[in-house]
Formats: sequence, C-alpha cells, structure tokens
Amino acid sequence: MESLGQFIPLILIFGIMYFLLIRPQQKKVKEHAAMVQALRRGDQVVTQGGLIGKVIKVKDDNEVDVEIADGVKVRVVQNTIVTVLSKTEPAK
Repeated sequence: MESLGQFIPLILIFGIMYFLLIRPQQKKVKEHAAMVQALRRGDQVVTQGGLIGKVIKVKDDNEVDVEIADGVKVRVVQNTIVTVLSKTEPAK
C-alpha cells in the first residue's frame, strides 16, 4: 500500500502532462489534416516557407499546384500548407 502512495504523484504528473501537452497537440494535428483534406482549387494558402499563393490544382498523390505569381506555378506537398487565407465556395 505504501508503494502505491509513491506512484500517485507520478500518475498525477502524467495526467497533467497529457491534458496540457499531448491532447492539445493531437487536436491541432487533426485540425491541420482536416484543413489539408478540404483544400480545393482557388483557395489562397500560405506554405511553411512563407509563400502565399492560390491553389491551381489538387493532386491525388499529396501534392498541390500553387500559383505564387502570374504564370509561376510550384508543386507543394499538401502537409507543408500552414493556413488557408481565403476559401472558395464549393462548385454546385
């Protein structure tokens, strides 16, 4: 019984760490994955490198074509997109 009392602080520290660090990080990862999956043509995005551009084409193999200037297109891995500045309306 005495040894159980020694483990209670460790269990409490793990519980606090889980709710303050691990759980919010998992939530953030899920939100980012949902944002990346919702990308579509015409969205204005920011990449990890700080490039701002418009999505021209969303490819099936985790890549996106982004136009960063008139006539300048780059292929970007979807997970490197940090934020979506403006969304386009879905086609009806």
